[in-house]
Amino acid sequence: MRIHAYSALRPRPDVVAQVAAPPYDTLDTAEAAQLATGNPMSFLHVNHSEIDLPSGTPLYADAVYAKAAENLAAFQANGWLVREDPPLMYLYAQTMGAHTQTGLVCCAHIDDYIKDVIKKHELTRKDKEDDRTKHTATINANIGPVFIAYRDIDAIRQALAPIPKKSAPLYDFTDELQVRHQVWPVENAAEIEKLFADNVPVSYIADGHHRSASAVRVGAERRAANPRHTGHEEYNWFLAVIFPASELKILPYNRAVKDLNGLSPEEFLKEIRAIFTVTDHADPSPKSPRNIGMYLGGKWYGLSWPAVKSSNPVDLLDISTLQNGVLHPLLGIDDPRTNNRIKFIGGIRGTPELVRLVDQQGYAVAFSMYPTTIDQLMAIADAGQIMPPKSTWFEPKLRTGLLSHVLD
Repeated sequence: MRIHAYSALRPRPDVVAQVAAPPYDTLDTAEAAQLATGNPMSFLHVNHSEIDLPSGTPLYADAVYAKAAENLAAFQANGWLVREDPPLMYLYAQTMGAHTQTGLVCCAHIDDYIKDVIKKHELTRKDKEDDRTKHTATINANIGPVFIAYRDIDAIRQALAPIPKKSAPLYDFTDELQVRHQVWPVENAAEIEKLFADNVPVSYIADGHHRSASAVRVGAERRAANPRHTGHEEYNWFLAVIFPASELKILPYNRAVKDLNGLSPEEFLKEIRAIFTVTDHADPSPKSPRNIGMYLGGKWYGLSWPAVKSSNPVDLLDISTLQNGVLHPLLGIDDPRTNNRIKFIGGIRGTPELVRLVDQQGYAVAFSMYPTTIDQLMAIADAGQIMPPKSTWFEPKLRTGLLSHVLD
């Protein structure tokens, strides 16, 4: 795998907590506006620039992209963002509760994405990919890093481990979700580049399929438009944070369904008992694979089943068992990507959110999942398969605007 040091566009250390923002796709416009209220330095003014335009402005209007570029230029003119010189890589540690994960901030090559050295496991939506492509091209930067995982390599761990011990971090702040973010410069970039080139034959997009696809599109478009293209231009690279897989934390992606597809609760439960081993009064959160928590009629049930025998790694996912055994045949959810009767709930919200949806919001049934593992994700990507929608929820999330990559 090819990686690359770069001249980051980054916040001054004294304003980093005000500048760095959540990823664009974790907030809608109203949530972004609320979080940015009273903070002109929030990077939400760049990655949700519609909050600075008249209410009702279409999300994909030309004015939204122009405003993002205008705001990014203003951040630099105001001195809130500075350009790193010389090019560097960075170590980025995130601590949420008792969990810490430390990744390498660098640039990955668009050809590695095209040739599947960087493997994918999700489909992208054209409207979202088009949006991020136009946003990236207009502001001339990757501002949201792609979250990439690789199988642990001891030589890389040994090369990076001493860095936090040698100096104080460049950044050290805690965000609104009580996640601590720490960043250290990595000055032995040539050594790290060689270690990745020699030891990491493939890597895996954990989160950021739309960000990576759009970055590659922008790079390809600029190649085609540049008669003097050499292959050394910055548009050949995109922003990434690369983590050893063993450090990553995946939370469950739970489900709630609005109705029982014409069945009464009693009829539905009878069908469920015919498919699964059902435990009454179960724990809301499954403690092992091949177990699902089901909230129905004010009660939690535990659903379990024998190991699935299949050569297709997608079939082995608990989410596939739920989809193929319950959601499609019993509840009529044929395509969960498009069916508006199903709601997906990130595990960070916990099982109380499932209870709230059923007891207070009119949903009929909710399902609490055991998390998909990083090994399952990599096996599916290695097989060239696509994971079911909403299979993984990674926490903590990478901040946007922390170490941006300018494309020239």
